[in-house]
Amino acid sequence: MNSCCFFTHSSWRIIRKRKRQNSCLAMALNPRESGEYIVKNAKHLTVIPEGIDILAKEVISRLQSGELDPKNFSQNETHPKATDAYAIEWIFVVDTLNFCFWTPTDYTKYKVNGYTGYFALCAAVNRAMAEGIDITNAAYYSTIDDDTLRKIFRSDDGQTSVPLFEKRIACLHEVGTRLLEKWQGKFENVVRAANNSAARLLELVVSEFPCFRDEADYEGKR
Repeated sequence: MNSCCFFTHSSWRIIRKRKRQNSCLAMALNPRESGEYIVKNAKHLTVIPEGIDILAKEVISRLQSGELDPKNFSQNETHPKATDAYAIEWIFVVDTLNFCFWTPTDYTKYKVNGYTGYFALCAAVNRAMAEGIDITNAAYYSTIDDDTLRKIFRSDDGQTSVPLFEKRIACLHEVGTRLLEKWQGKFENVVRAANNSAARLLELVVSEFPCFRDEADYEGKR
């Protein structure tokens, strides 16, 4: 299951691939084309080329030093240590729920076990599993109710809600139902269908699960 290393917490939400069989994705630009098109047509922002060069050199430096490494994923205490089927289902559930944790400056941040943002989500999922909740089982989360999910997402202060709760529960229902209908309830089967190709896996995720299609129309392009 070497494809697991490609499941970073934001990886799937930037994929816009052209020439997909699915008609609703057929006209979408890929990420590089999207970036070039937006830079050329944007009216309210400017990308400074020198900044891109600085960032690229920083990333290369950290890759060479080992500070950035796909293997570091399991070293974070909120991430699974194993690389088995359990980890695949955990990562898929977390990635399904991982979007938009931004909080206005005058609002209380959503925290779980002291973590904020994505890591708060990871901590909430881990806490649920420790409490015996089968949160990585598609048969369970495809029909999970509001009260149960709110309990899973409960914050440290007991009052702050996870942002966009309704969107998150809708995503869980969608992907869980699709897994049960076509993939025997296991995201592991989607990974196997990709046949060790990260590119194919990304195509399958975007085509099979609509909530991962993070795309929009802009100045005549998608």
